[in-house]
Amino acid sequence: MTKAERQGLERHGEAPPGGAAPDGDRLLAALEALANPHRLRILGLLHRQGRAYVSQLARDLNMGRPLLHMHLKRLERAGLVESRMEIAPDGKTLNWFATTAFDFRISPQSLAEAAGGLTAPLPTSRPAPSK
Repeated sequence: MTKAERQGLERHGEAPPGGAAPDGDRLLAALEALANPHRLRILGLLHRQGRAYVSQLARDLNMGRPLLHMHLKRLERAGLVESRMEIAPDGKTLNWFATTAFDFRISPQSLAEAAGGLTAPLPTSRPAPSK
């Protein structure tokens, strides 16, 4: 699989075959999104249920909808979940979420490859405050 094909799959939320390493920025976004127990629980529930509506997820997780929505948006920006709007028969707009097909393999080699693809600048170090 070429790099362009792999990037195309990653842009559409699909895992490259064999869990190939994503680019550094995508891996960093995913790891940042996963560094929260609420988001891990959300992903676990979505994996078990398939797709789920925000209201149902809020009830199942015993979480307020605003907080849940914030976590879902963070997962969506990282490419770990997708959402779709539907119109119910009664005319109400329903928003559902589902996990995407991601498969990250983390090893020293994959981290080195991902680090080589980072586009974010390194943070500048600040001098220590004087006493």
